Amino acid sequence: MITSSILGLLVGFTLGLTGAGGGILAVPALVIGMGLSMTSAAPVALIAVGLAALTGALDGLRRQLVRYKAAFIMALAGGLISPLGLWLAQRLPEFWLMTLFGLVMCVVAYRMFKQIHVRLSQQARPTFEPLKHCMLSEQTGKFIWNPRSLATMAGIGAASGLLTGLLGVGGGFIIVPLLTRFTNLKMHSIVATSLLVIALVSAITVTNAWHSLVGLPLAIWGFVALVIAGMGLGRWISPAIKPQYIQLGFALVCLLSAGVVFMNAYHLIN
Repeated sequence: MITSSILGLLVGFTLGLTGAGGGILAVPALVIGMGLSMTSAAPVALIAVGLAALTGALDGLRRQLVRYKAAFIMALAGGLISPLGLWLAQRLPEFWLMTLFGLVMCVVAYRMFKQIHVRLSQQARPTFEPLKHCMLSEQTGKFIWNPRSLATMAGIGAASGLLTGLLGVGGGFIIVPLLTRFTNLKMHSIVATSLLVIALVSAITVTNAWHSLVGLPLAIWGFVALVIAGMGLGRWISPAIKPQYIQLGFALVCLLSAGVVFMNAYHLIN
């Protein structure tokens, strides 16, 4: 119980700091800390991460940081694709789901390390920022919508939705780096927008997988509450921590979690 409590707070804290990574830590926390299977852990993780993300998104809306039109486009695309991920998850063996999950965490950690390197390089040698697929208008401060920007947002949402259904992750670790790459949003706005997308897509996916929640122990809901508490703590502390330190800590936690997931997958076949 103590282990699951600590892991719940860590999951919410990570989501509050980065706008990503909550789900990718919640699933192994439930599998390792509470002994659930991947298929049982996924919808519980989505409830925890979705409610925590909603808490953060409401705060972002209050501070006018959320790009709600972009968020709804991504959430719509993600919600349409997530049932495909659920369908695949119900047909893949537990070993392959855990192996795929571990590989995804390794990729996320690599991307985080790479972003730290790029950030430090830009600080040492500032460069001109090129035009991106989705640009904010200098006159209105809103996105300039055209077929290219619409397709980009829908594509980001679809990728997030597929992984949400397949692995029970919120998809923020896909949304945040892709919004960073394809838009000129500031990081605070990216995080807030990502949280709203996570909350919406998680709600749609959990609705589709509601039958998986029947018969789960009441202790699960304590984990959910601790994730929400961790989110509040992360949102409160995040302004005081440099982004590269947040990314470094998250990357190290991902690598550690991936190692534990691989070990559990190995035990399934031995």
